[in-house]
Amino acid sequence: MRNLGLVLYILAAFGTISSTAFLGLVFVAVSRFRRALPRKVQAVAGVPDSALPFVSVMKPVHGLEPRLKETLRTFFQQEYPAYEIVFGARSSDDPAMAVVAELRQEFPNIPVTIIYSGPPQWPNAKVFSLDKMLAAAKSEYVIISDSDIFVHPDYLRNVTVPLLDPKTGLVTCVYRGVPVGGSWAVLEGLGMSVDMTSGVLLVDMLEGMKFALGPTMATRKDVLAKIGGIGATADFYSDDFELGRMVAEAGYHVELSHHIIEHMVVDTKFGPSLDHQLRWMKSTRFSRPLGHVGSGLTFAVPFGILGLIGGVLMGAPEAGLLLFGWSLSNRVLQCVTVGWSVVRDRRAIRLCWLYPARDLFGFLLWVLSFTGGHFDWRGEKYQFQKGGRIVSYR
Repeated sequence: MRNLGLVLYILAAFGTISSTAFLGLVFVAVSRFRRALPRKVQAVAGVPDSALPFVSVMKPVHGLEPRLKETLRTFFQQEYPAYEIVFGARSSDDPAMAVVAELRQEFPNIPVTIIYSGPPQWPNAKVFSLDKMLAAAKSEYVIISDSDIFVHPDYLRNVTVPLLDPKTGLVTCVYRGVPVGGSWAVLEGLGMSVDMTSGVLLVDMLEGMKFALGPTMATRKDVLAKIGGIGATADFYSDDFELGRMVAEAGYHVELSHHIIEHMVVDTKFGPSLDHQLRWMKSTRFSRPLGHVGSGLTFAVPFGILGLIGGVLMGAPEAGLLLFGWSLSNRVLQCVTVGWSVVRDRRAIRLCWLYPARDLFGFLLWVLSFTGGHFDWRGEKYQFQKGGRIVSYR
């Protein structure tokens, strides 16, 4: 048992070192992001309203999500000279369209176009709808945004100004998770605010932005034309990642905005929350296999637990408690540093003690991501293939 304990403890020590190195790099990435804030804020503020182009906001909707009216309303309340909103749904029977109708009456001064795409003919139904919506957009500047996003009145200005530089082909934003209710939504929301933001800032620092985040993808039609249109992403589940990758490979700069938006966490129960997060984890496994395997070394709490078990088995519980205690502190520090100082999520301070549980749950999702490639998505069944492509099956 002592030998087994020693082996486990050595593995735990290695994992503790790797997760600590990850935390250190995240600290540097956070500092870099914050240092750039004044420059980016000043650049946006220095552009007069007269120089801002008319923009088209793409809002695909599907079903009556929690707080849908509240999130959609924020796009009607933008402090921006001139813009339109293009909504897309499969049919007029979609219950979300009743919410859109109410908002059109409430804000008659905002031009609205509604596109019904019909049953999807491409693997990614959202991209199929977007293709038809983009054809109806009146502006060369288009902002693609999910329906469960809450934005502030200066959102359009912040994501549009960088696109005035022809070298910039896409602008995207990090976000804080806002749970609409339930303990599982709280955990997922912390993951959005901390896990996602940590990874994005770190990659941006080490490699530069070569991907996009779905809640906001601001671009131009000439950029989309150069990559073959939005339909080039139709075979992928992670269409946002692929769109950013294609834009970067086409020679454009992908800008990570300083502007923070809010992402509603609508899966309040364990089952839907697990399915949603596992789909994304599997998507990462197929899209970026080496990076996905390596991400297993960034978790802290699983190695802390392993160290505690190893310490007890080899007769040195104090040594095991040392690794376990540090793993908890590691994740608390990450939660506060990223969740508060970057995306200003108050829950990251109030619930920082809960974040180690999120880290452990994230590790379990990572393990489960290797269990296969099948998944259900909005009533349809799909299979992941090499490179992150998806195919439907019956």
